[in-house]
Amino acid sequence: MTIAIGSYLAAGLLLKRSADDRWLAPARSMLLPGKTTHGHHQIELACESCHKPFGGKQALQESCERCHATELKSANDTHPLSKFTDPRNADRLEKLDATLCVTCHTEHRPGITRPMGVTLAGDFCFHCHADIAKDRPSHAGLAFNSCNSAGCHKYHDNRALYEDFLAKHLNDAPVAAAPILPRRALREAIAQLPDYPADRFPLKALDASAQDAPAGLRATAGMMRDWLETSHAKAGVNCGACHQADKGAAWTERPGQAACAGCHGTETKGFLAGKHGMRVAEGLSPMTPAQARLPMQPDARDRQLGCTSCHGAHRFDTRKAAVEGCLGCHGDEHSLAYKRSPHYALWQKELAGTAPAGSGVSCASCHLPRVEHRIEDLGLKRTLVQHNQNGTLQPSEKMIRPVCLSCHGLGFAIDALADRALISRNFAGRPGGHVDSLDMVTRRLRELRDKRRKPEDKS
Repeated sequence: MTIAIGSYLAAGLLLKRSADDRWLAPARSMLLPGKTTHGHHQIELACESCHKPFGGKQALQESCERCHATELKSANDTHPLSKFTDPRNADRLEKLDATLCVTCHTEHRPGITRPMGVTLAGDFCFHCHADIAKDRPSHAGLAFNSCNSAGCHKYHDNRALYEDFLAKHLNDAPVAAAPILPRRALREAIAQLPDYPADRFPLKALDASAQDAPAGLRATAGMMRDWLETSHAKAGVNCGACHQADKGAAWTERPGQAACAGCHGTETKGFLAGKHGMRVAEGLSPMTPAQARLPMQPDARDRQLGCTSCHGAHRFDTRKAAVEGCLGCHGDEHSLAYKRSPHYALWQKELAGTAPAGSGVSCASCHLPRVEHRIEDLGLKRTLVQHNQNGTLQPSEKMIRPVCLSCHGLGFAIDALADRALISRNFAGRPGGHVDSLDMVTRRLRELRDKRRKPEDKS
């Protein structure tokens, strides 16, 4: 019996397929040294994703960077590796080895894990900024465990709260005069792409007679109706574009994610980097709501997440994906409160045509926002939907630039995102507290102005 149990556990540990095998996965679960964080629990049994035999901390670092380096780069990381490899900062490394992610983020330590997977004490900023009050008298008396939790500083990304950025928005109204979300303009973007395959996708609307499916596989009336209402049909994207990768290739009855990635590569890359697609990115079976830690809708328990689980097949209704695609799975307090929120009322008006396009706020407006994407080799920009919901999920201040400021003033947005009860109500109401960030900048600017005036007063 002992040999059998040992063999079972060894197989679970050593065989890579164990992470997704119904019989061997329990063996890996028993060998976990501790509960994983919310960010990694979906791949906690895919040990090979992070750990390499005899790799040590450096191998773990490489694993962290494999998934998170791009995000840190785009965030203009305020604590990059270069800062700590600079010899002038050698003394700081003695206090805190910030060259390694695992110094601050140690997995399998649930007893000491704090928000964002941080496993250091909340006052970790003290190690390097103990004398901050000398340079910033306004910070005198502030507790160091409030730096990262009071709606002010974020270790990796302070862009939403840089002082010069705050100064530009000191007089923002709570709601913008013209609250409109960024607009997507596919045709304008395509006009700038020299390699757009206009022969296959001619950017002209197709009718039912144009469908190119083989005679024995013609679409049903329902499929045809769905397809004709899509942007695909209006842009000249025929059945074969998804079901037949190349002219002359075999017809695929149920195209997979690769078919979507052929045209929507950037969106697919975002999906695979986020919580919805990270399991697929690691070679595992797709995520299901049953694997989530947040409350989910019971009838969605075994739904596998992919492109068509939100967008549907043939219809690809982005409006339905933006709300019903989310609420069909999510059953947490914040999600369930959405239809009682002012945002939902705006969304309903936009759908009814009584409010301008872009004035409605869906679930996707905030969690899968429209962002500017650079096509580096062509020097072009276009607006796309970011399908990696981690980009605006935590810390919530990351929402400010790409989402909140399209409709709200900075001060209102900071206060709203710091109000946990307001977030639970899905922003039905006004912020119940106030973050002092803009007030501190106002006082600092006043002090600088007074200093400049003093020599003139003496003369």
